[in-house]
Amino acid sequence: MTMTRRGLVASAAVTGTLALWQAEIVSAMAEAATPAKEPAVKDPAVKEPVVKGPVVKDQPLHQVSPHVFMIEAPDGFPTPENQGLMSNITFVVAKHGVVVVDSGASLQIAEMAIRQLRTLTRAPVVGIINTHYHGDHWLGNHGFVEAYGSGFPIYAHAGTRQAIEGNSGTFWHDSMLKWTSDATAGTRIVPPTMSVDNGFTIPLGDVTLRLHHYGQAHTHSDIAVEIVDDHVVCVGDIMMDRRIANMDDGSYKGTLNTIELLIKNCKPEAWVPAHGDAGMKVLEWHRSLFMGIYESCVTAVKQNIPLEGALAVALKDPRVSGKATETRGWEKNIGKYVSIAYLEAEQDLF
Repeated sequence: MTMTRRGLVASAAVTGTLALWQAEIVSAMAEAATPAKEPAVKDPAVKEPVVKGPVVKDQPLHQVSPHVFMIEAPDGFPTPENQGLMSNITFVVAKHGVVVVDSGASLQIAEMAIRQLRTLTRAPVVGIINTHYHGDHWLGNHGFVEAYGSGFPIYAHAGTRQAIEGNSGTFWHDSMLKWTSDATAGTRIVPPTMSVDNGFTIPLGDVTLRLHHYGQAHTHSDIAVEIVDDHVVCVGDIMMDRRIANMDDGSYKGTLNTIELLIKNCKPEAWVPAHGDAGMKVLEWHRSLFMGIYESCVTAVKQNIPLEGALAVALKDPRVSGKATETRGWEKNIGKYVSIAYLEAEQDLF
């Protein structure tokens, strides 16, 4: 993961506290930025016991469009209760097979998703797309490889591949175990195998996928997946529905620019976020929140209001305050994300 310290410093300034799982992400920044150490050599004669977490309860498939189906995660944060099921899993079911967009946070979650997929089709999975390097979007790669073999490509931006193959992969694997009280035990790291970038296409017979990357948004290496024939775009964490995105690795201005380019270049009839409901409403919900937060912070910087006062300025904007009651994790996160926007606005203006 490409880590910075800005989330920790900013959050302490505004709220003085973080949710446990977020605090651990930030505290690992320095470690995640250092080169990976060589693994210790183990005696091949010693057989370690295989421990596996519990089965994940089945979640229903929802049809978004003729070729697109989604399993919606019921929550947005990893807990022992949800077993790490915090990110939506999307299937593109086509003539030449199934492509998975974001595979979930564990082997067990992937196994659940495969059970649901097989109620719809017996066609094989012929590819996975990991939209970015946060672990809830790729740790399920293991389950699909176990079920369908390792002969299909796992696509991701080169920055995502590099992060997962480095310390980020180990960090997210181990952290998910901790946050879920070992519910994800048995999951192993299966990194992406093919680097892709803006404009890459995947033909599937009766439908084509086109990938989009426009620079730093939620992370520096987000991939959005356009299902061209269905006029649907899977946006990963570039946009969320009634959630606040983890912006430690991201950019408010970059996110808003990416959204505008996706609208221009895709002309979608439905957005599929990795958190929340699919549809058209996610666009205006997320865009208005980010514009409200960032523009409020620009105002605060221009008026020489210090970081500590940025939250009060943002909450006066109805685009921000109007979303408080419907947004999961609002109280624990809004101060941190306003402060991150303030630091970005400060850097941009000066």
